[in-house]
Amino acid sequence: MAVPKTSEQKVLEYVKKNKIKFIDFKFMDFPGQWQHFTVPANQFDADSFKNGFGFDGSSMRGWKAINESDMLLIPDADTMFLDPFIKSPTISLICDIHEPATMEKYGRCPRNIAQKALAYLQSTGIADTVYFGPEAEFFVFDDVRFDSTPNSSFYFVDSKEGRWNTGSDEMPNLQYKPRYKEGYFPVPPTDSLNDLRNEMCERLMDMGIDVEAQHHEVASGGQCEIDLRYQPLLKASDQMLLFKYVVKNTAKLNGKTVTYMPKPIQGDNGSGMHVHSSLWKKGKPLFAGSGYAGLSEMALYYIGGIIKHAPALLALTNPTTNSYKRLVPGYEAPVRLAYSQSNRSAAIRIPMLSNNPKTKRVEFRCPDPSANPYLAFSAIMLAGLDGILNKIDPGDPLDKDIYDMEPEELQGVPTTPESLSNALRALADDHEFLLKGDVFTEDVIQTWINYKFEKEIQPMALQPHPFEFNLYYDV
Repeated sequence: MAVPKTSEQKVLEYVKKNKIKFIDFKFMDFPGQWQHFTVPANQFDADSFKNGFGFDGSSMRGWKAINESDMLLIPDADTMFLDPFIKSPTISLICDIHEPATMEKYGRCPRNIAQKALAYLQSTGIADTVYFGPEAEFFVFDDVRFDSTPNSSFYFVDSKEGRWNTGSDEMPNLQYKPRYKEGYFPVPPTDSLNDLRNEMCERLMDMGIDVEAQHHEVASGGQCEIDLRYQPLLKASDQMLLFKYVVKNTAKLNGKTVTYMPKPIQGDNGSGMHVHSSLWKKGKPLFAGSGYAGLSEMALYYIGGIIKHAPALLALTNPTTNSYKRLVPGYEAPVRLAYSQSNRSAAIRIPMLSNNPKTKRVEFRCPDPSANPYLAFSAIMLAGLDGILNKIDPGDPLDKDIYDMEPEELQGVPTTPESLSNALRALADDHEFLLKGDVFTEDVIQTWINYKFEKEIQPMALQPHPFEFNLYYDV
């Protein structure tokens, strides 16, 4: 009987058989950006999966000081893909970060945090698998310019399908441009990006990623969405990064640029990342039951945990100052911390598209695609588990259109934080649930808070805003 080949053996055989020239190592920095470096294939062998490759950790945002900079990355053989955007034959491998002295996984490595989250879930006995299905929206632009200097500041984004271009001289201007807030779902030629999204989907599927659908989104100016099939926590996080990589590179090959910035356009809908999640045990779904919207008691407690911890969660799921320009009333953004079946104006929605117990899930609608998926998905799960363990009542559902309710009807319904500063302060006050199972650590939480204040919030506060000249120049 033949002995099954290990994933490591399969990678090495693939390299040899397909005459691969380079091995590209991809890993996640602390704030949430994919990084990489490359070695020739002749520097890569079986020991590489055990000994790894060294690099300078002090050059990574939020990581090491310069006097303790040596770090190791060790590739995960199960993540191999042929990289279609590199000219020479190259495979890419997603990596974990280790301390070279102890060979232990690095505490601030986001992928390590996600792995610890899964281990903690399994240790509780509540479930053995958590599935995540993120829906990350994005904008496709034709031209982007911005700058900030001591005496000037501006940004400019443009899209050939932007509604603001109805009067531009395009020689000829054919006027197939979605109206503001009416980009969902016009057929071509108004939807001018269908072929581009199909090309993105083809590349994703060629890499083994299950694509469920693609479509234009609500906003004018090139807002799109591609939906991926739900996956277990770690795989869902890995795939979200690969998804961004494919979408951005495919756009660039077509002379366009993509941003996952939550609110790049004033006066139109921003980009969210609605996150579907569900718990399973021994292959059986745990969120289906006889309660509200066909949910189990466990699912309702899970919702209770998310609602209770939502202000702190948003420091991780909505981690930019720009995130809170999306979380405002009037643009379908879920600013009220309530739950409901089918209601897209609530922070938590229970989709009602099927009676199949396997489809029963909880959709958290606040997050946006600027989030680090390893941190965001882990935090959402931990909040839900805290709700289950402590039987947190989510309160009554809110099935009305929240935007049409009178102010007195909304009294007592909490709202999302109004700024990143407020979300970070909520995280500082409420993060005990994240420390369970040593998933997050005090070091990770405090480093995250300090990094955001020092690198993003304080610089933003010191920079005069162009609109302030409209408001105050003649005072």
